Amino acid sequence: MKRHLISAADLTRDDAVLILDTAEEMARVADRPIKKLPTLRGRTVVNLFFEDSTRTRISFEAAAKRLSADVINFSAKGSSVSKGESLKDTALTLEAMGADAVVIRHHDSGAPHRLATSGWIGGSVVNAGDGTHEHPTQALLDAFTMRRRLVGADAGLGKDLAGRRITIVGDILHSRVARSNVHLLTTLGAEVTLVAPPTLVPFGVEQWPCEVSYDLDSVVAKSDAVMMLRVQRERMNAAFFPTEREYARRYGLDGDRMARMPEHAIVMHPGPMNRGMEITAAVADSPRCTAVEQVANGVSIRMAVLYLLLGGNEPAVTATSTPTEESK
Repeated sequence: MKRHLISAADLTRDDAVLILDTAEEMARVADRPIKKLPTLRGRTVVNLFFEDSTRTRISFEAAAKRLSADVINFSAKGSSVSKGESLKDTALTLEAMGADAVVIRHHDSGAPHRLATSGWIGGSVVNAGDGTHEHPTQALLDAFTMRRRLVGADAGLGKDLAGRRITIVGDILHSRVARSNVHLLTTLGAEVTLVAPPTLVPFGVEQWPCEVSYDLDSVVAKSDAVMMLRVQRERMNAAFFPTEREYARRYGLDGDRMARMPEHAIVMHPGPMNRGMEITAAVADSPRCTAVEQVANGVSIRMAVLYLLLGGNEPAVTATSTPTEESK
């Protein structure tokens, strides 16, 4: 593993498979009476969030605590950032406190890269989402969920997603999740198709390693996984489609469209959902929807990332480990 995780594009196939396999080991810890490992005891992980978040922040916090790390949660609201403190001064403060890893979510694309390459901090930097750029750990947990559902937890060890057809639908223009997934899934051998209204397709998308379609019905029947994206109204400054009803009719996933998917195919959503817009309640609550699994798998993936960045490359969970040792 490299020192930082800034972009899914930085991961090789072997890097990605190592993280997925390590996450499988971490997932087994969740089934134990004591869900804790001593791996990162004495290390400090700072969650540096300049944007509101529920799933990602809590997921990183749970992951660090299960590895016995000390966790500091930093929110821009109510901090010196609201008084005008710069990212540099915030980073220097964290460095002075001895942060071993900084998990950063920022509204500006490129902020994690700046933090990692500036020399302001000596620890590892993990990108938890920056503007409309990337969200690599979300892509990793999505790939982890796909491999478990489509290949199997044990059967998938050491394997990638070669030959699988993944369709990503919705607000591609503003989605950092879509960008990270395109990079990671193609690295893992999957065939990715983006589906969106023309107004929500990014400029230069023809350079991305994927196909683009404007017709959901033409691709849904041959997809192994269909990932629905939230329409990010908070990032929109114009009308990108006529009405919500029109968007839902053409690009929403309802029961009829789900019925046309192959029997083994799954429905995914990174959350939070706009029920009734990009996905109906019946689809969101169906056994084929993995939204809740993705949240659980996110903790395992983030444990794997923190372990590999800060802990080392030996097996994360040994066969000789005992609950007593883990609880120390």
